[in-house]
Amino acid sequence: MFLGHYGLAMAAKRAAPRTSLGALTFAAEFLDELWPILLLLGIEQVRIDPGLITSSSTTAGQGHVTSATPLEFTYYPFSHSLEMALVWGALIGGFYFLLRRYGRGAWVVGLLVVSHWLLGLPMHRGGLPLWVSVHSPTFGWGLWNSIALTYIIEFTIFVAGISAYARATRPRDGIGRWGLWSYCLVLALIYLSSNGPPPPSVGALAWTTLGVWLFVPWAWWVDKHRFYIGRITDRSTPGIVQVRASR
Repeated sequence: MFLGHYGLAMAAKRAAPRTSLGALTFAAEFLDELWPILLLLGIEQVRIDPGLITSSSTTAGQGHVTSATPLEFTYYPFSHSLEMALVWGALIGGFYFLLRRYGRGAWVVGLLVVSHWLLGLPMHRGGLPLWVSVHSPTFGWGLWNSIALTYIIEFTIFVAGISAYARATRPRDGIGRWGLWSYCLVLALIYLSSNGPPPPSVGALAWTTLGVWLFVPWAWWVDKHRFYIGRITDRSTPGIVQVRASR
């Protein structure tokens, strides 16, 4: 799952309108933002197996793509176990509350962190651990094994999230208008290109994946140039409803 996490982050703007899209994106993608760092440190492991995405064909030397990823996640409990997703969600949600004093935003941020594991469950090939242990059972329904289903699920969630965010906010200027669509277009293009040839090495994979961090400030920047059009209750003044800028 890639685009789906960004789609859910955009849809979550309706649930926490005072929370910046940058914070929502950071939370929804946090497990994947942490993962390449742990790979580079040697704490977690992945294996690149080109055989996972191709199958033999009747034409000699030819094959066709049968899966959306060549990656076999051999060990990544600190970033992708359900136990740690809950821990990271509590920590990040708690930190957000201390920083912004916005309870609803803190809950949404924390739940977005956990949602990463839940959205990954139907896609992964049985590699998602429940807890931090080499003996932990792992789960995954393996929808990555179908290119068609993978694309349908990813783009359905992504487009639904874009629609929800675009209907909940309006651009303040050209940056708010064109910045949003360029953000979405680049995400879609990166996703489509990632389904090409396997990465040459685990190191190259990790360094490339660190690029997901760039979408956090980009989302924050776009959101600062848009305004929420719904009603936001200001709990500090009972009975008063205001529209506030995202933070």
